[in-house]
Amino acid sequence: MKKITKKSINFFQGIWHFIEKVVIIPVTKLVLKFTDKTGSYSRKVESWFSKSNTMLFVSLFLAILIFIVVDQRALSYTEKSAEIFSKVPVEVTYNEESYVVEGLPKTVDVTLIGNRSSIYFAKQSPASSVTVDLSGLKPGTHKVSIKYDQALPSLEYKVNPSVATVIIYPKVSANKRLTVDLLNEDSLDSKLSISDVNIDNDKVVVKGAEHKVSEVATVKALLDIKQLPSQEVGTITMKDIPLKAFDKNGKIVDVEVVPEKINAEVEITSPSKEVPIKVIPSGELGFGMAISSITTSESKVTIYGKEKTLANISYLPVEIDVNGLKENKTYKTELNKPVGVKSLSVNNVSINIKLDRSTDKVVDNVGIEYRNLAEGYSVQGVSESDIKVSVTVKGVKEVLDNINSDDITAYLDLKGLGAGTHEVPVMVEGKDSKVEYKAKTKKVSIKIIK
Repeated sequence: MKKITKKSINFFQGIWHFIEKVVIIPVTKLVLKFTDKTGSYSRKVESWFSKSNTMLFVSLFLAILIFIVVDQRALSYTEKSAEIFSKVPVEVTYNEESYVVEGLPKTVDVTLIGNRSSIYFAKQSPASSVTVDLSGLKPGTHKVSIKYDQALPSLEYKVNPSVATVIIYPKVSANKRLTVDLLNEDSLDSKLSISDVNIDNDKVVVKGAEHKVSEVATVKALLDIKQLPSQEVGTITMKDIPLKAFDKNGKIVDVEVVPEKINAEVEITSPSKEVPIKVIPSGELGFGMAISSITTSESKVTIYGKEKTLANISYLPVEIDVNGLKENKTYKTELNKPVGVKSLSVNNVSINIKLDRSTDKVVDNVGIEYRNLAEGYSVQGVSESDIKVSVTVKGVKEVLDNINSDDITAYLDLKGLGAGTHEVPVMVEGKDSKVEYKAKTKKVSIKIIK
């Protein structure tokens, strides 16, 4: 009642302010302006306004004007109108500890019909709500009414939808193991890595209808890297990490997860390793030419990534195309990050290639290695000539003088080969990339024994 009285007072105050602004102030200004301009006639004007008849007519005019304004406002507030409240939340009452409800809309549209003043007061009332009472209903399918608890009985209302078919299920629960998923990991500084995440609870309970709980394949803590308080090496605490249940296809399952959120300790490290830059020429040099020296603006680079990745990298390869090259040349090239490497201390290098006249020589007694031999098998050469080969090396004389059999590796790729005798191509590689290596024996015979 106090609120209605206050609204009424505000309404009539608004009317008075309107009259004061639109009528009284402009009329007063007009009179003053007229008085200033009339000069000698000002006394006559004052005398005219002092007459009782004049004031009577002015009062009558103002009364009629006020009546018209008030009447128009009153009519507008008494006219019938309708207004739609969209997406009004539905409040449901039931035993949430024992049951799960499906089929009930989360929001509805409510249409209010009545005079504008009543609709206005209804909009201001915080007591209005849309409710469904399921208390006392047993598990099964039920048709229930959706009602609007209106504040003013003078209003009509329509709820859309006004009826819902709901299914009530007994609530069951199951224990699940919790795993952690890192979101937006690319937003982490490229020189940093998440080495470990320690959560304060690795077991959770999922609750819901039996058919929903049975769909849950995994529960994950979704740790968003963008939400880290800071990106620095050390241990950082993440609070209130949300938990979500997923089915086998990775879709979210609508079940209750207890607890809803957890805390975690995130260990941030910056694993790095310094490795040499290895230039690998590709293609055939111009006739009679060989590489006498390869120099780079940077001889080493620091690589950043996960420790397991870095452990398998001994150098950073940089391939350059020297096909048809006949004279000295400087290459400017960008360094490519190996798979798993997140950052490099150097992103590009200059490579200076110097050429000279080529020569060749033969290196004998290069032992053959065996690669990709299946587990549980052994291998042996059929003859003495099948376990060692001679290799022709081609390059600048000063470089070849320092090459011996220890600098050359000959090997056989035995991938996919089983027991028996096989003739396998000989592959050759060497430590010095300025030199070309070719085995004089193209194939050798070996015997694989189980």
